[in-house]
Amino acid sequence: MSINIKERLRNRELFSQMTSREKLDYIWLYFKWHILLGIVAVAILASSIYGAINAKEPVLYVGYLNVAVGEELESRLSGGYLTARELDPQKKELVFYQDLYLTSDPFATDQEYAYSSRMKVMATITSQQLDMVLMNREAYNLASESGYLLELDTLFGDDPEISPLLVSNTVIPEDDDGESIAVTETVVNGLVVTDVPLFRQAGFSGDVYVGIIVNTPRLSDCASWLTYLVSAE
Repeated sequence: MSINIKERLRNRELFSQMTSREKLDYIWLYFKWHILLGIVAVAILASSIYGAINAKEPVLYVGYLNVAVGEELESRLSGGYLTARELDPQKKELVFYQDLYLTSDPFATDQEYAYSSRMKVMATITSQQLDMVLMNREAYNLASESGYLLELDTLFGDDPEISPLLVSNTVIPEDDDGESIAVTETVVNGLVVTDVPLFRQAGFSGDVYVGIIVNTPRLSDCASWLTYLVSAE
């Protein structure tokens, strides 16, 4: 039932005669849900604005395939690179996908984890949110066979620092219908970085390889990061 004008005037008169404490109690009693919902809305809006203002722009997306990278090395891969490029770490960042595991062993005990890792790799490649990968030999073989890696010899074949580190691997081509062809090709699509200073000090037990994902939209940043990897002391 709607309140008529006389009742509204009467309520205002009664409200004006209340003490400050009575007014607060009255407002809380009749408008507490409006107040609470308003506080929640303001908090959500403030959080969204803060997040938008402080959001960092990804420079590169990097995946670790079958390798564990410690905090010190990752700091140099990320913060050291941003400093070398004179990029503001408050506004820029490198995004790392850790603990990705690829295997071709049908008897591996962690097949479910390997499957979920492969799905994540494929999803990030499809969405163009994976630019580069650090890998052990097994992961390098699988990534190469799957056609994930960009050919590098035409890009870096004349680079005196990078070209000695280039390595080739097997690729299984596909026909026009996406079916694998019963032949293989060998292409230059990786770098072995085990002995460069940045990785030599990290204590890896086997060789470590770097590859560029074939559909990266950030190729110039990938080239810049590779140059940093092989030249950093």
